[in-house]
Amino acid sequence: MFQLMMLMMCASAFAQTANKPGFYWGSTDVRYDQMPLDAPKIAPPPVLRAWRGERVSAQAVVSLYGVDRDLEISLSVSDLKSGKNVIPADCIRRYFVRYVLADGYGKHGKDSCLVADRLDPQPTCRVEASTNCPVWLDIRVPQDATPGKYSGTVSVSFEGTTLSLPIKLTVGKRVLPEPKDWKFHLDLWQNPYAVARYFDVPLWSKEHFDRMRPLMEMYAEAGGKVITTSIIQHPWNSQTEDPFESMIVKMKGIDGRWTYDYTVFDRWVEFMMSCGVTEQIDCYTIVLWGYRFEYIDMATSTLKTIACQPGEKAYEEYLLPFLTDFARHLKAKGWFDKTCIAMDERPMDQMRIAWDIARRADPGYRIEGAVNYSPEVVSMMYDISLAYQHVNIPAEVAAQRRADGLRTTFYTCCSPDHPNTFTFSPPAESAFLGWHAAALGFDGYLRWAYNSWVKDPCKDTRFRTWYSGDCFLVYPTGSSIRFERLIQGIQDYEKIRLLRAEATPAQQKKLDAILAPFAGNKYADDTNAGALIRKAEEALWKF
Repeated sequence: MFQLMMLMMCASAFAQTANKPGFYWGSTDVRYDQMPLDAPKIAPPPVLRAWRGERVSAQAVVSLYGVDRDLEISLSVSDLKSGKNVIPADCIRRYFVRYVLADGYGKHGKDSCLVADRLDPQPTCRVEASTNCPVWLDIRVPQDATPGKYSGTVSVSFEGTTLSLPIKLTVGKRVLPEPKDWKFHLDLWQNPYAVARYFDVPLWSKEHFDRMRPLMEMYAEAGGKVITTSIIQHPWNSQTEDPFESMIVKMKGIDGRWTYDYTVFDRWVEFMMSCGVTEQIDCYTIVLWGYRFEYIDMATSTLKTIACQPGEKAYEEYLLPFLTDFARHLKAKGWFDKTCIAMDERPMDQMRIAWDIARRADPGYRIEGAVNYSPEVVSMMYDISLAYQHVNIPAEVAAQRRADGLRTTFYTCCSPDHPNTFTFSPPAESAFLGWHAAALGFDGYLRWAYNSWVKDPCKDTRFRTWYSGDCFLVYPTGSSIRFERLIQGIQDYEKIRLLRAEATPAQQKKLDAILAPFAGNKYADDTNAGALIRKAEEALWKF
């Protein structure tokens, strides 16, 4: 009866007849086409349930199917009420979902097309005639919210008309910690150089830091743990639209002695910590993709380059004094125990030489990297990340590393095709990643690009080398559908962690059964990640 009443309310709110706008509930698993082929089907209100402190999302769609004119649409939400208890409207962030160009559909019978992904926080949106305009809600339940069943509305207004949909949210008794206290090790590489280029502001100026702050605070709010630093010029051989410059200036004096300027490195780390990212500092890299090292020759006041490989004398003569002085500086700042010398997908013979030099510079250096599993990396590396499709670390080894205070994560990049976080990826695949980490007993997830934006990311997410969206998860204007769903999976990981801590042996087996569908690394193209997650979340809610 309740479901029937909700459908009737939706039908009334939707109220779409020929040539008139409509508003209906959708699914966060769907990227709605901009050009609808027919009138949308009425969907029931989403089943929204949350722990206190959790973020939950919902998606609705404004349809101008058959409407022959553009409309200026405004979006609003009400407070959510449960008797005298209130979750204020300020706790609900609302967005219009914008369309961007994407590719990567070739093998699935599609070419470049417009895809719904970018979340626009503007309060109004001009919607073109005969198109869809999805809206996205991010409900942030306060940690001190009173458990209960809450209700409210989301509304769109245009030309003196308002259409509303009912919001129903059940808040449970359990509490999710604040993101800074999540144990999930989220490592998304930040690119400050992309921000300076996109907004056309001087590098490391006040304007630059002001532009970066909302983006990096958004990373912290997702549970981001790692600060990405570049300690060598172009560590990845200039592969992105905005190459990473060295944050540390290296100078060779007339007498042959080395000195180092850490000003930019210090400002960047201090800034990221002020944004709430405080746990780890990853320094890329002494195992470069191009093996060209820059320094300023003080005798000639020129920039010079050393081309050398691991194992060559020049390689050691350049890095050993630098890493020795860098350790001294990190200790003076109180950051040494947070810092990792990071290596990314390099051959083992090269990494061995780099490990040796780092440990000779200071035996306390921690090593981090995206690598293939072997007993050697387990013994040498503090933080290792394994490719999704090549995960072969024994479960007992990962468990022992965690017990020893070491970290083991997995990553996706330009592969695999599924699951992933490309612009065109099914949104639920982003959430799948958190479940996969929980199922394998991993500590978290790494992705190489938080904001290495392409030339015009708010319009065109395609890149010259990889699938669209591979280079970034968020936009200059803010979040995306795939980033919000990634957060959902991380929150589910945290719930599972907390439930395990108090579970009986029988309940542990139940959790194992819930996680079993997420444990493999062979993801079939026809896997319905959304259905898997909905079923698993239903089971967690009843726990």
